[in-house]
Amino acid sequence: MTFVQVIDCKTSRFDEMNRLMDTWVEQTRGKRTATHSVIGKDRSDASHFIEIVEFPSYEEAMRNSNLPETDRIFREMVALCEEMPTFTDLDVVRDEQLYALTVRRFFEVIATAGELPPMDDLVADHYHDHDPANEQDTVGREAMRREMEGWRSAFDFTFSVEDLIAQGDRVCARWFWKGTHKGDFLGIPPTGRDATMTGTTIFRCAGDGLITEAWWEYDRLGLMGQLGALEGLER
Repeated sequence: MTFVQVIDCKTSRFDEMNRLMDTWVEQTRGKRTATHSVIGKDRSDASHFIEIVEFPSYEEAMRNSNLPETDRIFREMVALCEEMPTFTDLDVVRDEQLYALTVRRFFEVIATAGELPPMDDLVADHYHDHDPANEQDTVGREAMRREMEGWRSAFDFTFSVEDLIAQGDRVCARWFWKGTHKGDFLGIPPTGRDATMTGTTIFRCAGDGLITEAWWEYDRLGLMGQLGALEGLER
């Protein structure tokens, strides 16, 4: 079970504290078990800081605490504080990567049969789409919907999201696409053939949770080959 430790402290020497944390990160490289650390400053008290440190488990957190480097840095940190820091130990019982959930729902929606919904709860009005297969970027939510409708009119398809990796405002999705060619696609009349394709998309999300930008990489050439568009070019 993921474990989180919350460290609450007060200091007027945060710059020194920050440098101390950099020293700890460097000295424990390859040995520490912490996977994620966030430090926040109280907006109503500039000397009040809270650090949230994530570990794979309580046992891993204890391994981290027992490192000699951690013990030394802790004693130096206490010396920089105006009072003894407090520690709260938490077992994580729910962990939602909200941007990742938005991206997963995006793939579900664009592949759902029937009329494509407005998507204003998923995609920002000023959405910017980067697709190397298009001569120009697609800009705007409605332009993106028209692009998606082109794919939906050409194929009955589904997406399988194989991996989602979220960091900051970015979410990287590795996906598998499977479709049946039912309509005109780039001048290719419907063939009724089944086709598959893999790809990776990096999404950028805004503070309101909406997707604002995406960069697509996928095997369109392989797709064209499966539709028979390259048969005349083969030797």
